[in-house]
Amino acid sequence: MIKPIIISDTNTKSLKIKKILIRIIKAKNINRQNLIIVIGGDGFMLKTLKKNKISKNLFYGINSGNYGFLMNKFSKQHILKNLLKSKMTSISPLEMIVKSQNKTKKILAINEVSILRQSRQAASISIKAGSKYIIKKLSADGVLVSTPAGSTAYNLSVHGPILNLNSKKVSIAPISAFRPRRWKGKIIGDKSKIIIKNLNTSKRPVSAVADNIEVRNAKIINIKTNKKIKFNLLHDSNTSLQKKIILEQLRKDTV
Repeated sequence: MIKPIIISDTNTKSLKIKKILIRIIKAKNINRQNLIIVIGGDGFMLKTLKKNKISKNLFYGINSGNYGFLMNKFSKQHILKNLLKSKMTSISPLEMIVKSQNKTKKILAINEVSILRQSRQAASISIKAGSKYIIKKLSADGVLVSTPAGSTAYNLSVHGPILNLNSKKVSIAPISAFRPRRWKGKIIGDKSKIIIKNLNTSKRPVSAVADNIEVRNAKIINIKTNKKIKFNLLHDSNTSLQKKIILEQLRKDTV
């Protein structure tokens, strides 16, 4: 029987969980094919998924970071039951193609693509969906294009909408919009090809960030959902990714 692969971050908590898990797996047989157990935080999970984008593996995350939205809580007593009863959710990433001064770069984003001002001056950008303008000129600190899976991350912090996993939508949310000041963004279909253009590259440079990978001095950013790539995430049956998203929609923050 093929044992699960365990990939761990290097912090003390992750390594401690890994040690316990290896001992449990050695003693018991887990009948789940192509299983990769990822121990760490959301950032480590995103990094691991991108390294395995061509595989058909199942990824079960165990949180050893802070919030761990994509991850599961570790329970030494219930880990085997949780693994065997876990439910699968498939998500597709955004594909960002950035043209800068002397290069073109393609990067995947599972949570969001962030277009951010690079200097003290606000960014000046236009946004299209296909050939139609969503907004001809936006002056802001930047803009976020978010997947449903990423809509509860940075997107939620800038007051973007939370999207259901099965919505087939992406969110476009401004970051500190200056002009038009009351522009709240837009929700569009995930088949749309988004084109973001820097309208003033010399005075108002912007960077394009796919999750945590940055390209500076971006001129034109093309973004689309790459449906040819599917990441299969496993979550404990009582805390599915969809349930976590619904809980975030209902949550009321208190000071």
